[in-house]
Amino acid sequence: MSQADEWNDSHRAFLQAFMARSTLTFQQAKPLIASIQTVHERKEVLAEDITEADFNSYIFTANTRISPFDLQIRSSFHQTTRERICALVNITSDPIIQLATTHTPEEISFLKRVLDAMFETNNTPRHEVMAITSMQAVRLHKSPDDRRETQNGSTTQGNSGQGLKMSEAEKMLKALVDEGWFEKSKKGFYSLTPRALMELRGWLIDTYNDVDNEEEDEDEERPLRIKQCVACKEIVTVGQRCPKRNCACRIHDICTQNFFRMQRNRNCPACKTEWTGTDYVGERAAVKSTKRMRSGGSSGLDTSRITAHGADEDDEDNDDG
Repeated sequence: MSQADEWNDSHRAFLQAFMARSTLTFQQAKPLIASIQTVHERKEVLAEDITEADFNSYIFTANTRISPFDLQIRSSFHQTTRERICALVNITSDPIIQLATTHTPEEISFLKRVLDAMFETNNTPRHEVMAITSMQAVRLHKSPDDRRETQNGSTTQGNSGQGLKMSEAEKMLKALVDEGWFEKSKKGFYSLTPRALMELRGWLIDTYNDVDNEEEDEDEERPLRIKQCVACKEIVTVGQRCPKRNCACRIHDICTQNFFRMQRNRNCPACKTEWTGTDYVGERAAVKSTKRMRSGGSSGLDTSRITAHGADEDDEDNDDG
């Protein structure tokens, strides 16, 4: 099926449908475009008649129309399924500010605490989990500053209006899943969706890599908490890592086969250490650590101890492989 790139009512209907969904895959787009074309061309068009070229044509035409408004439809691959996902992204404004238009200040503060837990507390040289369990997230419902001192010097939760109730935190987590920011795994871990990684990419790097922090010692090497796949250059929150802890090389699971076929060996491209394929990024890092602890091995990530103050950082050291 040929489709002209000139803007018309079919493109307008496609863009309106896309904006209502925020994300769209080719399989989801096929019946949508078929319905639009059936009305526009006044003859029946079946979903199986829609090609990926048709989908790309609609995206290209929509992008030419929305680019003056600092909007763009971008695409990325899901880190585990490799399904191509297209998302409508604001390319200039702060995505956290965008969320503030639909959520309360307390909810945004809670979201930031959850992101801090994902990318700081649960993202150490030993365990790059970059995900958080439901229990961990709900425990962050109160801000650590939302406390007041009693007469005997102890502290208790204050009534300053900061923080959420536990039920409100659970509701916010569900909303973030429904809105396409978080996804929840079968094991109960929350992590960022492909849409969120596209939308938050710049913010995540600026916030958690902190390479230009003037307050730090110039001789002190800052950790890069947000790392990119050496194959596709996208952010890695699920994948594999170099066995050597101080090496920053990361690869998506879905990228490893083609990458190492081109390399003709299975050594880390950065430090040449043998690539095991069993050193993980993502929730498998927490699961592997838990299994090691149960078998009486070395200390691992305690996935139950995160509070509003964060977890112990005793596994930040030992950077040698």
